[in-house]
Amino acid sequence: MYYLVAGGKSKKTKRTAPKSNDIYLKLIVRFVRIFGEENRSNFNAVVLKRLFMSRVNKAITLQARSSHEGQVEGKIVVLVGTVTDDIRLQDEVPAIKVTPLS
Repeated sequence: MYYLVAGGKSKKTKRTAPKSNDIYLKLIVRFVRIFGEENRSNFNAVVLKRLFMSRVNKAITLQARSSHEGQVEGKIVVLVGTVTDDIRLQDEVPAIKVTPLS
């Protein structure tokens, strides 16, 4: 028989490892964790969280990426996940430098 702890069900559960058995994804996670221990930065935490996401939630469309174009002028943008095409984007797609991470 299972008893609830006082306070009820925990609502703040999050993944601590990827659910996939992909060895290359696990290798990237290991590298990001080691690198994150050396310097505690918000960037490493966000990348690690995005690596744990499911494939559906990890994807980003070109429209979502191009909507941030004015904010990231002259900066490097890191996308963790799949970049998908979007038929709603009627304009020309701005120049994007993409590097695959997962």
